Amino acid sequence: MAYSCYITFPTTFYAIRAESLLKAEGIKFKMVPVPRSISSSCGTALRCDCEVLETIRSFLLGNNLALENFYKLEEIGLKTPTVEELHFE
Repeated sequence: MAYSCYITFPTTFYAIRAESLLKAEGIKFKMVPVPRSISSSCGTALRCDCEVLETIRSFLLGNNLALENFYKLEEIGLKTPTVEELHFE
């Protein structure tokens, strides 16, 4: 099974700032619309390989960026994916 991890942001400002910071560092990610399985509200989320989620999270927090939530989604085509909300200490 293929999984991707997602980070959501409290506002679009933080999503755009995260994109700018991560591009400058050369970290692999993609900005995408928030998947409907996570939230029905509009917005932008960061999608990445789950192996680099902690690196990205630490980097963005170290740059005083506000993050909302973290999710792990099973990528299964057009079917509703399995969603797991992730929590960090």
